Amino acid sequence: MTTSRIKPAAKQAPLKITDTTMRDGHQSLAATRMRTQDMEPIAARIDRAGFYSAEVWGGATFDVATRFLYEDPWDRLRSMKRLMPNTPLQMLLRGQNLVGYRNYADDVVDAFVAHTASCGMDIFRIFDALNDERNLKRAHEAVKAAGKHSQLCICYSVTEEGRMGGRVYNLAYFLGKARILEDMGADSICIKDMAGLLAPPDAFTLIQALKKEVKVPLQLHTHYTSGMASMTVLKAVEAGVDIVDTCLAPLALRTAQPALEPLVVTLRGSPRDTGLDLNELIAIGEYFETLGPYLRQHMADGRLAVVDPRVLTHQVPGGMVSNLISQLREADALDKLPAVLDDLPRTRRELGYPPLVTPTSQIVGVQSVNNALFGRWKVISSQVKDYCYGLYGKPPQPIDPNVREMALKGYARGEQPITGRAADELKPEMPKAREDSKGVAKDIGDVLTYALYPTTGMQFLKVKYAMAQRPAEPAPQTPAAPAPMAQVQASARARSFNVSVDGKTFQVVVDPADGGGARTAVRAAAPRPAAARAAAPAATQTTAQPAPTNGHKLGDGESPITAPMPGIIIRYVAAEGTAVKAGDTVVVLEAMKMENALPSPADGVVKKHLHMPGARVPRGALLAVVGAK
Repeated sequence: MTTSRIKPAAKQAPLKITDTTMRDGHQSLAATRMRTQDMEPIAARIDRAGFYSAEVWGGATFDVATRFLYEDPWDRLRSMKRLMPNTPLQMLLRGQNLVGYRNYADDVVDAFVAHTASCGMDIFRIFDALNDERNLKRAHEAVKAAGKHSQLCICYSVTEEGRMGGRVYNLAYFLGKARILEDMGADSICIKDMAGLLAPPDAFTLIQALKKEVKVPLQLHTHYTSGMASMTVLKAVEAGVDIVDTCLAPLALRTAQPALEPLVVTLRGSPRDTGLDLNELIAIGEYFETLGPYLRQHMADGRLAVVDPRVLTHQVPGGMVSNLISQLREADALDKLPAVLDDLPRTRRELGYPPLVTPTSQIVGVQSVNNALFGRWKVISSQVKDYCYGLYGKPPQPIDPNVREMALKGYARGEQPITGRAADELKPEMPKAREDSKGVAKDIGDVLTYALYPTTGMQFLKVKYAMAQRPAEPAPQTPAAPAPMAQVQASARARSFNVSVDGKTFQVVVDPADGGGARTAVRAAAPRPAAARAAAPAATQTTAQPAPTNGHKLGDGESPITAPMPGIIIRYVAAEGTAVKAGDTVVVLEAMKMENALPSPADGVVKKHLHMPGARVPRGALLAVVGAK
């Protein structure tokens, strides 16, 4: 079907706008590091701007607030409601995953939704990473019980074709999902295009077909990553979409949403005129410009290009790519990025073509990192094992039988996957969460913080109530100083440049290497910091200093278990003194928000644990020691 044969929607109404600046905008561009204190001064003015809704919470904001910013996400929600009483507040809820990275028991879902609603949330955008509607059911029912707006999502994805169609993500697939969501009682339906893969003609075809298929309002969420988003939004508007997500210009484009201001001008005077005041939007945007010096510290992408056409092939959302780059850089393995991106489509295919959105983007992405670093399927994360067992739901296509067999070999729950609703396998969790957090948690919000993140959540709560100090980030390992270059004479074509890396500025002299003048001395460039060295070609990288051992010196017959990448120790599975065989899990390390089971390198006895659960460790840190029996 081509758009030239389709007539524009007959009934047109002003386009409604959801502003994502205070959630997905900074999550996409600045690792979700906007603080509540950055939002409060401008919140009242945003409230008066006339948005359909303002997305201010959910997604990664909960995790980042407690893990990195050490501020209470519940306080942020209450503050935004107080400052923005006239604009509906909106959040992103990962279905049975809530704001975490696994499926939680039904009692956690019920308690989380009820408390979120009581703190001021109005619109719950609920999605499931596998488009398994069974994983939406409990959260949807809880939202309706609280008397709030339940917006159910269809995660947009494509396969190798790169466009809507093929045997998986075709028009019939999306229409079928929309019918199911409307029958469930959705107040509205959102097409969630997290990687910016929805092409403009496909947007027109999809939205117009959906408008004929369902009666509830339709909203479009897309990202600018591939460069298509503004065109996609415009074609969706022409097809009759009711609401679109946009972001104010300072935090728009790249991997965030399309900018609102150009859309306002484009639609001005048309039946779909947003009615928003451009000058007021510009003034609000100027406030966010003042946050630039702080937010740029957390922007990982230094490319010149505003768009990333590579996403059209590897299909990984931009935020996940930046996480991959950051993780590989810290692991001193940035040269593996091409191998990771090459592996991603293959791993995704083997796992049944899941849409790449949290948490499946992390599940596939981290497994591809493991494949590139250790060999394909040699190290399998706990989440991949849970996924293959069925604890995340039913993938769009069957999982490769060989991969499933490898993942479930020795899996504690069993080696035969389940077929029912994933959460039916989970026992209630709130009683244990209340008991475990007793003496620290002071209200239901604290208990929920612990229930969602037992390790980092408890660490945050102790800091919040002055029971512990805020932990310092582990210092990066310092590579040995590079050998000095031979002193050569700069040619007439030499140029000086100031290069800023991680907030530090260095002066370097760049001289063409093809001759062009006598070369007898070059002004020595200042040593580059670790982040710049990690981005250099592998041939120029230097050997790192020995990894920290916490004062332990390996004895004869002792085998070390070290951190293959930076992370947080979640737990020690084998206690000190426990006999283990080679391959048995000894310690679980969280890296890139996925849990990685680290095995014993030999038969023996666990002699020593070197850290406490919750400790942040750099790559190469000694975690445990296994010795002879």
